Amino acid sequence: QVQLIESGGRLVQAGGSLRLSCAASGRTFSRFAMGWFRQAAGKEREFVSAITWSGGNIDYTDSVKGRFTISRDNAKNTVYLQMNNLKPEDTAVYSCAAGSWLARADYSQYNYWGQGTQVTVSS
Repeated sequence: QVQLIESGGRLVQAGGSLRLSCAASGRTFSRFAMGWFRQAAGKEREFVSAITWSGGNIDYTDSVKGRFTISRDNAKNTVYLQMNNLKPEDTAVYSCAAGSWLARADYSQYNYWGQGTQVTVSS
């Protein structure tokens, strides 16, 4: 079992930065690939980024490439999402999830989810 708790979301102006954290409990955290998803009001959940258990493979959706950076610290059971140059269209609830790298962009394939953290970017 893995329990996930996100933090770091808040209101920020366009062009600003935030770092989201996802703290995991459970001894099997390091076995999972970790993903970040987001869901804006009235829209479907969207894949943002994912990282393998070793950190050796990383993927991003096109709209965040060059602005967002995912990382993980297995010793701290934490995965991070550094978000720079934020835009109003980044406004959403951001959730982390633990699952398989091979299905990293498919939210239905993730085994465990956090409750989400709200990111609001004002123009």
